[in-house]
Amino acid sequence: MPYEDKTISEREQIILQAIVRSYITTAEPVGSRAIVKRFELDLSPATVRNVMADLEEAGYLQQLHTSSGRVPTDRGYRYYVDYLMRVQEVTVAERVRIEAELSSKLNDADEVLRQTSQILALITHQTGIVKAPDESAGEVRYIEIAPVAATRAAVLIADSYGRVHTVMVPLTNPLNADEAQKLNAFLNDHLRGIPLDRFASTVQQKMVNLLDDHRRLAEQALQLLNLIPNNRPSQLYLEGASQLFEQPEFRDVDKARGVFGFLEERDRLLEVLRKNVTDNDNETSVVIGSESNDAGLKDISVVASPYRVGDKTVGVLGILGPRRMPYHRLTSIVEYTAGMLSRMLTKLAG
Repeated sequence: MPYEDKTISEREQIILQAIVRSYITTAEPVGSRAIVKRFELDLSPATVRNVMADLEEAGYLQQLHTSSGRVPTDRGYRYYVDYLMRVQEVTVAERVRIEAELSSKLNDADEVLRQTSQILALITHQTGIVKAPDESAGEVRYIEIAPVAATRAAVLIADSYGRVHTVMVPLTNPLNADEAQKLNAFLNDHLRGIPLDRFASTVQQKMVNLLDDHRRLAEQALQLLNLIPNNRPSQLYLEGASQLFEQPEFRDVDKARGVFGFLEERDRLLEVLRKNVTDNDNETSVVIGSESNDAGLKDISVVASPYRVGDKTVGVLGILGPRRMPYHRLTSIVEYTAGMLSRMLTKLAG
């Protein structure tokens, strides 16, 4: 959600930053006396109250109850993230832990992705999310059809992201070992490097110039490949959701129920990531509450970053938590993890 630019004074910036930092830590509305004392401001509580009133009028703060202190609004958090926040570097211990956890799964791309969501949840104490690469975007590195019974065969496809897909397909006619070997040689000769969502059409196009045995192999391959389902949904790994509901914001049952319902509808979360992160190809994105334009996320923020295989952006990872998140720390963890995952997957795919 875009906000109209409004220049606020240096004093207002100091007070806004203090309130955001205090509220992130305590989850309690922030009063003027607490601000002066905690941050040792050379201002009177009365002056701070006046500044807080101005910030409230401008839409950066709100007062939940007449007698309570102030809390940041989405606009207040946005100003803090864009102009006031100092990103905290990832600690040596966190770097070592992230690398160790991901390296332990380096023989399996899907396990690397799953482990990434787990390590993000463990380190940040928020919910870790990883959107896997779309299956249709990968290219064939190796394909094998193995008969497992007279009426069934397993199709194994290794893609350019280092993942192996296995699909069971029915057989109209039994396939013996010699026929399977010839079929696999044909498929790997003609399909290596072809996008997964185009290999059936590629075989069909090539059939025009094929004769005799090769044409019969192509027809047999096409019959099997057409049985593989297309447009399978993107995989979304999500770990640590229970930690979200341990936050004081979600002690309200109705609020917690709404968030839980949103997390159950993975397509909605994927859409938020698609609109707000993947379009911003080279940077970490912070989506705060109502900025997502999805009612299920109005009490939640997302910090996410794209990851790559080689020089191609293939997916998104990040964390999901209450709007009252330590953005200064989480931003650097998400960025570092995205870089580490990119290097791991590039190595695995190579």
